[in-house]
Amino acid sequence: MANFKELLVWQRSIDFVTDIYRSTGSFPKDEMYGLISQIRRASVSIPSNIAEGNSRRSKPDYLQFLKIARGSCAEVEIQLMISKNLNYLNEENYQKLNNNIIEISKMLNGLINSLQPV
Repeated sequence: MANFKELLVWQRSIDFVTDIYRSTGSFPKDEMYGLISQIRRASVSIPSNIAEGNSRRSKPDYLQFLKIARGSCAEVEIQLMISKNLNYLNEENYQKLNNNIIEISKMLNGLINSLQPV
């Protein structure tokens, strides 16, 4: 198994977290312990679970953590929709973030499929 830092999906997810932090910085302050916290924690969970699973050095453990990361992608996707519906994200920013999370999710699917027995 490659070191997690060499994985393109991990690198993309780190960039995504940075974009989420920048984007949520303009959300209303009364969302600090609500949507801002939730979307940030879910996005941070993605690269964190990729790294932790990779570091376990056990294929079943790695797969489990990758699936948790994929679940976090789904959480973020929903939270982005809610943010857009509340006009916290404009259409352009929403589309960029949404396309990125879908790409990361697809990359995780590919990695999971490559590790699972046929």
